[in-house]
Amino acid sequence: MIPYGRQDITQADIDSVLEVLRSDFLTQGPKVPAFEHAVAEKVGAKYAVAVNSATSALHVACLALQLGPGDWLWTTPVTFVASANCALYCGAKVDFVDIDERTYNMSPVALEKKLEQAEREGKLPKVVIPVHLCGQPCDMAAIHALAQRYGFKIVEDASHAVGGKYHDEYIGNGRYSDITVFSFHPVKIITTAEGGMAVTNDAVLAERMVLLRSHGVTRDPARMTSLPDGPWYYQQISLGFNYRMTELQAALGLSQLKRLDAYVAKRHVIAALYNKLLKDFPVITPWQHSNGYSGLHLYVIRLRLEQIQRSHREVFESLRAQGIGVNLHYIPVHTQPYYLAMGFAAGDYPESERYYAEAISLPMYAALQEAQVHTVVEAVRHAIEGV
Repeated sequence: MIPYGRQDITQADIDSVLEVLRSDFLTQGPKVPAFEHAVAEKVGAKYAVAVNSATSALHVACLALQLGPGDWLWTTPVTFVASANCALYCGAKVDFVDIDERTYNMSPVALEKKLEQAEREGKLPKVVIPVHLCGQPCDMAAIHALAQRYGFKIVEDASHAVGGKYHDEYIGNGRYSDITVFSFHPVKIITTAEGGMAVTNDAVLAERMVLLRSHGVTRDPARMTSLPDGPWYYQQISLGFNYRMTELQAALGLSQLKRLDAYVAKRHVIAALYNKLLKDFPVITPWQHSNGYSGLHLYVIRLRLEQIQRSHREVFESLRAQGIGVNLHYIPVHTQPYYLAMGFAAGDYPESERYYAEAISLPMYAALQEAQVHTVVEAVRHAIEGV
């Protein structure tokens, strides 16, 4: 089976983790701050807060922005459920903005129209989470301009996009958002096994997220409500969580980060080969905006079903049967039973639903070999032709 994504672990990665295992600190040691500093420096942000998953990063980001009951968070339907669930964790309400037909990211046109209506109804969002689907950056300049006009905060969900660029600058530099979130899951561009990070240029937001990731507990006398009883003293000054990243994960991340640019470049070589080989197939290959350099976490094709005698499901199942571990990213969040129970319905976001009816994620990872790409494309041919 050729999987749709997988980690690339080198001897240097293994050695870095073994070094930690032999050290005095398996958690709360020097590696996590070093990893935070390295990522912040790489993307051009002032602060970075490492956590145990991108889901946790989204949660503490929303809490840091003081999202709560009575507030609205808007995101895209075409994302993993975590991009929306983070609002519910905070007691806030969720709504969605349909996608652009070419980028599959949040449509700034649809966002502006929805904001105009929300302003009339007194239901403007407090936070908007654009998702850089597949690694392609959203139109952040347009979304940021709308934020300036309507007063909402922006959290970039860049779980797919570490190493990607927007207007020749690394995603995560904070030029167009308040906080950016990265994921380091094994199928992502670099990995810490499980793990995530939130980056920001705002010292107050960074301080809040640091507190939230570790039970809301501080050992800093300057933040305490009374003088310490002694050198052992700590205070819980807010309600937080155990969202810490381990030293083992941070060591792996530091090692992987050295190869980030090489990994993304290799993904572009693979995508170019896919584009060439699939050129005459009845599929839509990924469109890349000229102002962005995608992290290319995913390579998604859309089937031109009107030109194919087989259904979306038949093509997908044929590929799996041929040993190609395709996947589908994502089922629109508003169609999930949990969200249907809130009042969302099929048909609410037609562009997102059209995408879902046609999309298939082909294998994409840095270690994918040219011969394997040819194997995948030949399998696509067989799946479409039904032979």
